[in-house]
Amino acid sequence: MADSRETQFQQDIINAMESGGWTVGTASGYDRASALYTEDLLGYIQDAWPERWEKFCKANPQAPDKVLVQKVVRELERAGTLEVLRHGFKVPGVKFDLCSFQPDHGMNPDSLARYRANRLRVVPEVSYSPHAREKGQVSESYNPRLDLVLFVNGIPTATLELKSQFKQTVENAKRQYRKDRPVKDPVTRKPEPLLTFKRGALVHFAVSQAEVAMTTRLAGKDTGFLPFNRGTEEGGAGNPPPADAQSYATAYLWNDVFAPEAWLKIIGRFLHLEQKTEEDFHGRRQTKASLIFPRYHQWEVVNRLIEATRAEGPGRRYLVQHSAGSGKSNSIAWTAHQLANLYAEDGAKLFNSVIVVTDRTVLDSQLQETIYQFEHAHGVVCPITRDMGSRSKSEQLAEALANHTRIIIVTLQTFPALFDALDKRPKLAQGHYAVIADEAHSSQTGSAASKLKALLAAAGEVMEDDAGEISAEAMLDAAVASRRPSERISYYAFTATPKARTLELFGRPPDPDRPPSADNKPEAFHLYSMRQAIEEGFILDVLRNYVTYSTAWKLAHPDGEDHEVDSKKASRTLARWVRLHPYNIAQRVEVIVEHFRDKVRHLLDGQAKAMVVTASRQEAVRYRLAMGRYIQDQGYEDVHPMVAFSGSVPPDEEIPEEVTETSTLLNPGLKGRDLAKAFDTDEYNVMIAANKFQTGFDQPKLCAMYVDKKLQGVDCVQTLSRLNRLFPGKQTFILDFFNDAQEVLEAFAPYYRKAELADVSDPQVVFDLQRSLDASGIYQWPEVAGFARAFFDSKAPAASLSYHCRPAQERFRQRYQAILDQQHTWREARDQAERSGDDKGLKRAEQELKDAGTTRDELDLFRKNLASFVRTYEFLSQIVTFDDTELEQLCVFARHLHPLLRLDRLLDDDAIDVSELELTHYRLTKREEKRLRLEDSDGDYGLKPVSEVGSGKPHDPEKQRLDEIIERLNDLYGAEVSDDDKLHFANGIADRIERDASVMAQVRSHSEDQVMHGEVVQL
Repeated sequence: MADSRETQFQQDIINAMESGGWTVGTASGYDRASALYTEDLLGYIQDAWPERWEKFCKANPQAPDKVLVQKVVRELERAGTLEVLRHGFKVPGVKFDLCSFQPDHGMNPDSLARYRANRLRVVPEVSYSPHAREKGQVSESYNPRLDLVLFVNGIPTATLELKSQFKQTVENAKRQYRKDRPVKDPVTRKPEPLLTFKRGALVHFAVSQAEVAMTTRLAGKDTGFLPFNRGTEEGGAGNPPPADAQSYATAYLWNDVFAPEAWLKIIGRFLHLEQKTEEDFHGRRQTKASLIFPRYHQWEVVNRLIEATRAEGPGRRYLVQHSAGSGKSNSIAWTAHQLANLYAEDGAKLFNSVIVVTDRTVLDSQLQETIYQFEHAHGVVCPITRDMGSRSKSEQLAEALANHTRIIIVTLQTFPALFDALDKRPKLAQGHYAVIADEAHSSQTGSAASKLKALLAAAGEVMEDDAGEISAEAMLDAAVASRRPSERISYYAFTATPKARTLELFGRPPDPDRPPSADNKPEAFHLYSMRQAIEEGFILDVLRNYVTYSTAWKLAHPDGEDHEVDSKKASRTLARWVRLHPYNIAQRVEVIVEHFRDKVRHLLDGQAKAMVVTASRQEAVRYRLAMGRYIQDQGYEDVHPMVAFSGSVPPDEEIPEEVTETSTLLNPGLKGRDLAKAFDTDEYNVMIAANKFQTGFDQPKLCAMYVDKKLQGVDCVQTLSRLNRLFPGKQTFILDFFNDAQEVLEAFAPYYRKAELADVSDPQVVFDLQRSLDASGIYQWPEVAGFARAFFDSKAPAASLSYHCRPAQERFRQRYQAILDQQHTWREARDQAERSGDDKGLKRAEQELKDAGTTRDELDLFRKNLASFVRTYEFLSQIVTFDDTELEQLCVFARHLHPLLRLDRLLDDDAIDVSELELTHYRLTKREEKRLRLEDSDGDYGLKPVSEVGSGKPHDPEKQRLDEIIERLNDLYGAEVSDDDKLHFANGIADRIERDASVMAQVRSHSEDQVMHGEVVQL
C-alpha cells in the first residue's frame, strides 16, 4: 500500500538529493551552539586549502579546530552567511575561502579541484536550538525541530518544513514557521543562530507535494512568504500536475534547484542583500535590508538564457514575456552579470560588452551594488545617462566599448549611438555584444525623441505627430529591423506586452529546424504571465472594476452652408468638435471630480491619486482649465489637478494663451520639478495626461483612471496597467467614457490568457439580475430578509445565518439532483429506443433530454448570476446611489449562499464545512462591500501579423452633403436624447455666459426681448 505520510515524502526528497550528489547527514553532527555542521567545515578547508590549514594550525597549536569554529561564528555574526560563503574572511596570516564556486572556464585545474571539494549535506530532523529545555515548573518544554536543513561546507544555507498533501498543505508549513519556529527563544529572548536573518540559513522553504513558498527573513507571525512555483500550464499560479504516479509536482525543487551545481550558483550568482528605503503613509522613511532570493521564474529564465547563449553563441535573439510584477529589474541584473562572465569553450569571453537599454534610474545603482556583492570589484558597470563635460553620451559610449567595459547601461535616447559607434569604428564592430532591452520606461520629449522617431521612420514605423511616448520595444524593433542580421550582436528583449512584430522579430519557432509558418509560429523564449502575477499577488487586476459611459448627442446646422464634403473626414471632424466642446468636457469633469472625492480621495490614508487619460494635448489643457473652474465654483480644497503633455498648445476660444506643461496657468505649483516627482507629493492628486505617463509610469498610489480616449491593443494594456502596482490597502477604479468593455477585454486577453471582465457595468443590469434571480424560485423573499436582519444584527447567533440559507440550498440541491436523475433516465430510454427501433420513443427521449439540459443550464446560470449580482452590485454601488434596501439584502444573502451551492458539496452526503461561510465577519458600519474576481475568457486572441501592408487600392472619397452627415450622426449618437437634455444644454450655455463679466454687462443693459432676439451688441 502506498505511504501518504510526511515521513515518506521526506525520505523521497532525501533519496533524490542523495542520488543527485548530496551527502545525507545525521542531526547528531549538527552543533546547536554554532549552528554549523563542523565535520564538513573542517573537512572542506583541509581538502581545498591544505596549505592554509597547515599555516593556521601552526599559528593556533592549541585546538585549532575549536579556534576555527569560533572565528567562523564571529564572522557569521558580523558579516553574515552570504558574505562569508561568497568571500570568506581573514585571520592574521591566513585568508579562508569557505566555498569554491564553479569557475567561468576550465582553464584552471586548481579552481576545478576546489570546486569539486565542496561538501553539500542534507540533514533531516534537526533539533536546532541551543536553548532547548525540558518542561519545568515555570516554562513549557522547548526543543523545536526542522524537517530538513541544507549545509554547504558545514554552513547552513536553507531550511525546509514539509507537509504531505494528504494531511496538510503548504499553508500549514507556513503557519509552522510563523508560530513554532521563533527566531528568539520565547523565554530567554536569546536569538536562534540558525534562524537569525543574515547570520543563519539564507532561505526557508515551506514545501508540500503541490506547492512551494519561501522567505529569507523569519519574523514570527509577520513572516511574509513568496510563492516559488513553476506556474500552471494555463499560465496561472501553482504547479502543473506531476508527470507520472512516481513523482511529485514540487520535485523541481530538489531535482533542479537543489542540484549541487545549481544551488552553488544561486549562492554565488543570484542571492544578494538589498537596502531599500520605504516611506509610510505619513512620510516617515525607513531603510530596510532584504535578502533577495530569485523567484522560480527568475531563476529559470536567467539559467535558460545563459545556457542557450552558451550553446548557440552570439547573434541570436531572445524574447522574454514577463508581466509587470515579475521582478524584471533583478532578472535583467542577473542576466547582464552572467552574460558578462560567459566564456566559450576555448576560454575566450563570449561578449566584449553587455549593453543594457533602460530608463529605470534605479537599475544603475542596483546593478552596481549587486555586482559589487558578487565580485567585490568596482568599475564593472558603466552607466551613460548624461553628457559629461565636453564629452557627449555617444563619445562616452564609444570609449566604454573600446575599454571593453563589461556592462554598459544606456538610456533609450542613447541607444542609437551604439550603432553609430559600431559603424564608425571598424575595430569595435569586430567585437561581440549582448543588448538587453527593458521596455518598462519610455522617452517623452525633446531632440532625443526626434532622433528616435527618425530611426523608427527609417524602419517603416509611422509615428503620429501628437504621439509623445516611444517604447523601448518599438525602439528595439526598429533598430533590429533597420540593420542586417548580425552574428555579433545578441538581443534579449524583456517585455510584458510583445506586439506581433516583436514576436516575429525576437520570437523563435517551436521547431527551429523549420522556417516560421502558420503551424510553426514564433513564440516567446520564456513566459511569466499577467495571470500568474495577479494570482500570486504581485500586481492588481485592473479589470475587476470597470464602468463604461455612453454619450448621446445631436448637432444642428441651421445657418451654415450646405455643401458636399468628404464623408469620413467630416465625421471625424464633427466628432472631435463635440469632444472638445466645453459643455461635453464640463459634464465629464463633474463626474470625475465627484467620483474622485466620494470614492477615491480618502483611500490610502488620503494619499490616493487618479489619472485622466485624454486623446490630445488640446483636450488635456481644456480638461485642466474646466476642472480648475469646477473645483473653484464648488469650493473644493481637496482636489489638486496637474496636466502632462509634450510640446506646446496654441490659444483657442477656451485656451487664453499658448501653454506648455510648465505654464503657471496650468501647473502653478510645479516650480521646476519633474512632473512625476511632483505628482508623488501631497500637492497633486489628479493627473490629466495626453500621450504621456501611459507606459512605464510607476506610481503605486494611483487608484483610479478616467479614460476619455480610444484605447486599443498593447496601448490599452499598458495604459490601464498603470493602476496595477501594489500599495497597502489599495483598490482600483476605471471609469471609461470612450471604449467598449469587450474590446478592452480582448486587448488584455493575449497577455492575460483567460481574463474576463465582469458582465456589464450598466447600473440597470443589477435590477435585471435581481429579476432573474427572484424568478428562479430557489429562494423566497422572507428568507432573504431574515438573513439580512441576522447579518446586520450583531447580537444574532451565527446559527441564524445558516438557518436562513438552508432552504434555498436544499431547493437547489433537490432540483439539481432531480435533473441529473431525469437525464440519466432519459438517456437509458433513448438507448433502449435505439436498440428496439422505436422511432417515436427515440424522438420523445431526445426531446426530454433537451428540456432537461435546458433546465440544468438554468440552474447553472442561477449560480453564475448569484456571483455576478454580488460582484456587479457591490462594485456599482460605489458609483451609483441605488438607495434600495432590497438590493442590499439580496447582496449579503447571495454572497453567502453562492459558496453553499458548489456542486461537489451538493451532490454528496458529506457535511458542509460552515467555516467557509465566514459567518463571524459582519459589515455593520460599512453598507457596501466589494469582492473582486476576474473570470476566464475563451476565444482566439492571437496577435495579427503584418499581412496587408500595401494592399489598399486608390479610391474616390465618398461625398455627402454636410447636413446629411449631421443627420446621420444625429441618428447614430442622438437616439437617446430628449427635450430635457436640450434644457440641460441651454443651462450649460447660461452658466458659461454668467461667468463672462463683459457679456453679462451687455445682457443687463438690454431688455429681455432684445436679449432673446439676439440684439445684444457683442456676444
